[in-house]
Amino acid sequence: MKKGRIILALLALLFAGIASAQQISYIESDGNWHRLYDAKGKLIKGFARSSVGELVGWGSTFFVGKNSGFYRIFDVKGRVTASQSIGNVGDVLSVSAETITSRKGSWILFWDKNFKKIGSRPAPSR
Repeated sequence: MKKGRIILALLALLFAGIASAQQISYIESDGNWHRLYDAKGKLIKGFARSSVGELVGWGSTFFVGKNSGFYRIFDVKGRVTASQSIGNVGDVLSVSAETITSRKGSWILFWDKNFKKIGSRPAPSR
């Protein structure tokens, strides 16, 4: 009986943590700042353009910046969670909920949100 209550309490804490995780709905870039907003229009946090670089795109839990020869993936708190050189990635075409798509030469590359390559295919000729 006591173990069951402990397990229920831990599950409740886990689900409360998941429910309270902030998700990015929109990023506004102006002047020297990138500002992250949630689905209700509430400001999550702002980041200096000098630390992020050029905003490339975002998913619900991360965003991608391009700066100093690298693409960097940031979480909603602004921590760098992964990076890849621009030479390895090529040109980022899109960023979605959990993936990044890029074009490098004659290949389309697919990456997860940790910059692990998850697939590729030949690109259509330009």
